[in-house]
Amino acid sequence: MSHTTPPGWYPDANVPGTERWWDGTAWTAHTRAAPAPLSVPHPPAGPAPAGARRTTRAVVLATAGLAVLASAVAGFLVLGDDGGRGPGPGSGAGAPSPTATAGASTAAPSPAGGPDENPSVLVDQLNGVTLDVPEGWEKPEHTLDDTSTMRTVGSYTCPGDSGNFCYHGTVTVRTAGGTDLTDMKELAEQDIGTAADHAYGEDFAGGLPHGGIRSHEQLASRSVTVAGRTGHLVRWKVTTGKGPGGYVQSLVFPSAVGSETPVVVRFAFDAGQEDLPLSLMDTVTEGIQPIGDATNGGVGSTVAP
Repeated sequence: MSHTTPPGWYPDANVPGTERWWDGTAWTAHTRAAPAPLSVPHPPAGPAPAGARRTTRAVVLATAGLAVLASAVAGFLVLGDDGGRGPGPGSGAGAPSPTATAGASTAAPSPAGGPDENPSVLVDQLNGVTLDVPEGWEKPEHTLDDTSTMRTVGSYTCPGDSGNFCYHGTVTVRTAGGTDLTDMKELAEQDIGTAADHAYGEDFAGGLPHGGIRSHEQLASRSVTVAGRTGHLVRWKVTTGKGPGGYVQSLVFPSAVGSETPVVVRFAFDAGQEDLPLSLMDTVTEGIQPIGDATNGGVGSTVAP
């Protein structure tokens, strides 16, 4: 009887102290540092009353029991459900062991105070890039589509929906997926319509925060070097049913890590904002940097309609 191990982070048997992402079918190149083990509390110095000694002993034994149980579960996930004969999580399907693949990283996470903790730097661990956060922007902890995102500080009431909130500027980073295209120009040309619709068209709830898109004008389509890789960008000016409309840009380039899956950076700037000139899109693009093989973060989102 076989069992399927669900996607998740599991101990990497080849790199102690590291976990690797299992996508439900195979090991991926994404790793992260394993969570620190629970520390066992130490009793206070000096003799303690008999009742306190019994309580402390019970806590230590209970904690030790939990640690043994956690080790047993971790061992089961690494060895599989066939008594240790299988090399990875999952079943008799013969899942490969989490060996280092080409482009995979086993680097430790950024130390305290590193890029992840720096409010002026947006880090996308999956795609191996960092972006400089412009002054007056922020990095939200959570987004509806779970993407690496930075946006202008402070929301405003959407012009087409008084019950919704919008932001004057947003930049998101995604992993390109759901397409067979590999040419950066074709990918950018394919993505720009979706980027415009997400920014100024229908929202996730089916509403029209900006009254829908009425028309668009292409302002740019050119090759660009990003993080040492040759990519392509397409930029539109969008006219909306409500409000001033805005500018959207799809920037696509090969990732600097793993299998070089294309990365898509989407820009959306409201029109008529003095602090959001189009030159800021170029500045952000020029500031994108690779972070080597630091792929110890979570799994990013893919580009999808």
